[in-house]
Amino acid sequence: MVERIAQETKISGTMNISAEQHIAGEPAAAAFFTVFGNPFLRKIAVKTIGTMFYQFFFRQYRAALFPGRVPVTPVDHDLDAKIPFAPSWGAVYLDFVAFWIRALSFLFRAYGRRIYQKAGDFIETMGLLYAFAAEVYKKNFSTTRRPFYIARPRFLLIHMVDPHLMCVPSLHVMVVIRTYTKFRAIVRDMGDEIRFAPQIAELKNGALAISEAILFVKQHSVNCIAAAMYAMTCFMEDLFPEEEAEDFCSRLFVQSLPPDDGELVRRHIISLYREFLSGRDPSKNWGNPLINFLRRRWTAD
Repeated sequence: MVERIAQETKISGTMNISAEQHIAGEPAAAAFFTVFGNPFLRKIAVKTIGTMFYQFFFRQYRAALFPGRVPVTPVDHDLDAKIPFAPSWGAVYLDFVAFWIRALSFLFRAYGRRIYQKAGDFIETMGLLYAFAAEVYKKNFSTTRRPFYIARPRFLLIHMVDPHLMCVPSLHVMVVIRTYTKFRAIVRDMGDEIRFAPQIAELKNGALAISEAILFVKQHSVNCIAAAMYAMTCFMEDLFPEEEAEDFCSRLFVQSLPPDDGELVRRHIISLYREFLSGRDPSKNWGNPLINFLRRRWTAD
C-alpha cells in the first residue's frame, strides 16, 4: 500500500480527493498499514503506543491495585444531572481513537509520502498528549459517579478496561481537540485549507460530538471538559488559544440538550476554563491550577 500511494503521489502530486468526501468514510485500517509499512512512521507509532499504554493503563491499574498512594478526587458537578445517561451515545464515545486515525488515513490518501513528516509529528504528539495529562494524574487522580450498566457489550468493555481514575483532564476531549486543530494546521501548511474546509468542519463537529458523548455515557463531568480545554491551551496555545476554546465551548450541547440546560452547561464550562487559565503561572507547572482544584475538592470532601 505504501508503494501504491507513493507511485500515485509521484504521478499526480496530490491525489484526487473531492471536497465532499467525508473523513468518516475513511478506513482506519488504511492508516495502520501505511504507518506500519514504513520504517520512519512505524518507529514513531511504536513509541507512541507504548507511551499511551504506560500513561493510561499502567498508571490506572497500578492505582486500582495499590490504592492510597495517590489521592482520588470525585469531580462530579450538580449540572451533570442536566445531562441524562444515554447508552446510545456509547458508540460515539468509543470512537475517539478511530477518530484521529481516520484523519491520518485521509491525509495519507490526499498527499501520499509528502505528508509522512507531518503525519509522524501528528502521531508522536498523541503520545506526548498522554504524558502531558499524566503530569496531573500522577499527583491526583479523579473520578465521577457512573452507573454500572453492562446491558450493551460496549459498556461491558468500558467497565472492564477503564478503572475510571483519569477524569481531570479528560483525555478523550484532549485527543479530539488535537485531531481537528492539527488536521487544520496540516492542510493549511499544504495550501489546502479552503479545499478541505468541509473536512475541517467535519472533524470539529466530530470532536464536539465525542466531547458531549463522554457526559451522556457518564464517564466524565462538565468539570472534565473545562479542564481538558485548559490543558489543550497549555499544550498548544498556537492551535487552541482562548478564542478557539470559547468558540468550541459555544457549540457544545446546542442540539443535544434543551436550550436553557445547554446554556447553563456551556456557561459553567467556559467560566471554569477561564478560572484555570487565570490561575496559570508560566514559571510553574501548567497543571497546578488543576491539581489545586482537585486538592480543594478532596479537602472539602
